[in-house]
Amino acid sequence: VQLQASGGGLVQSGGSLRLSCAASGRADRTYGVGWFRQAPGKEREFVGTFRWAVGRTYCADSVKGRFTISRDNDKNTVYLQMNSLTPEDTAVYYCAGKRTTTNWGHGRAVDYGFWGQGTQVTVSS
Repeated sequence: VQLQASGGGLVQSGGSLRLSCAASGRADRTYGVGWFRQAPGKEREFVGTFRWAVGRTYCADSVKGRFTISRDNDKNTVYLQMNSLTPEDTAVYYCAGKRTTTNWGHGRAVDYGFWGQGTQVTVSS
């Protein structure tokens, strides 16, 4: 399975962006798709994940209420809708396939594989 994130860009504080994660190949090798981000000089941070089987999402506390994750079955794409963006959301955003059936809300990078290239999100103040 291949995953590719897109949709990043420059946005003002308070604005919105929608990122896409397009899946191709053997998507059935994964149990869901997760979003992570990494800001310069910081460790990679879990943002949220979409669980295929039950259509449920799990988001990090830092983005709850502002970010939502959804899926378009026809397009085999998972979206990350980001609202009320702040400069602290500036990072490279990655999507990855979840390879395990546990720890859905913990966001451990080790549970994910098939990492795609990231997309840059920059929020100006």
